[in-house]
Amino acid sequence: MSLSLEQLSKHAIRIASLAGDAIMEYYEQGDYEKFNKEDESPVTSADYAANEVVLAELMRLTPDIPIVSEEVDKLVLDDRIGWSRYWLIDPLDGTQEFVAGRSDFAVNIALVEDGKPVMGVIHAPVTKVTYWAVKGMGTHKIANGKTKSVTAKKVNRENPYLRVAISRVQALETITKFIKPDIAIEFVSLGSCALKSCLVAEGTADIYIRVGPTGEWDTGAPQVIVEEAGGCIIDSEFNPLTYNKRESLLNPNFMVTSDASFDWSEIIIPHSSRRD
Repeated sequence: MSLSLEQLSKHAIRIASLAGDAIMEYYEQGDYEKFNKEDESPVTSADYAANEVVLAELMRLTPDIPIVSEEVDKLVLDDRIGWSRYWLIDPLDGTQEFVAGRSDFAVNIALVEDGKPVMGVIHAPVTKVTYWAVKGMGTHKIANGKTKSVTAKKVNRENPYLRVAISRVQALETITKFIKPDIAIEFVSLGSCALKSCLVAEGTADIYIRVGPTGEWDTGAPQVIVEEAGGCIIDSEFNPLTYNKRESLLNPNFMVTSDASFDWSEIIIPHSSRRD
């Protein structure tokens, strides 16, 4: 008998926690190997250990559902183009934070159906906080053993004041040049791409603007979590993100926004219209 999305989400929460435990062994001991990928981004033995945990558990749970992971050699188009359903994972989102000894990294697990994420789990191993969502069931946060619903914040249309989630190493000008100059801004710093998206989902931030390379595994779980909280993730031209793309599994520049009903072009400058 096939499992429902809600049942799968419970398993995904458990699996993300197991992967987090594997990461914490390396984090607490400070004993891990660090490598550079072809694009010079870092990867560690903790990434690989978490990846092994997630792959093994998902293959045991749903052997019929294929898996896309950041830490597995990329699949050619012919292997994946016919998939109507697949797991999409980032076993350690925020490797730079992990290497720096900071706490804001996460495990991301999403299920994609017909090109859209329908279930997502984001687990922060250090704090043991977990965000999860199933399409049509809202967004939830588990902290200190208690589960509560979370909702993104609506934009004040009369006096927009943006709380902008940003990386600690991100140059502020890279982000502010996409926000119209008459908008008041407050910055909220955090590491992991997924955890910054969770700030938007729970109302701590209004927007997260990502400029630079990311993969679909960075946005799969955040997308359904943000959408179920009332927000949306759109590219820099205000178009929806797509998954299992023909050209590659890389994302365009994108924005995680708190209010799906708001016309963000009122305060955000499309990347194609910006002048340096």
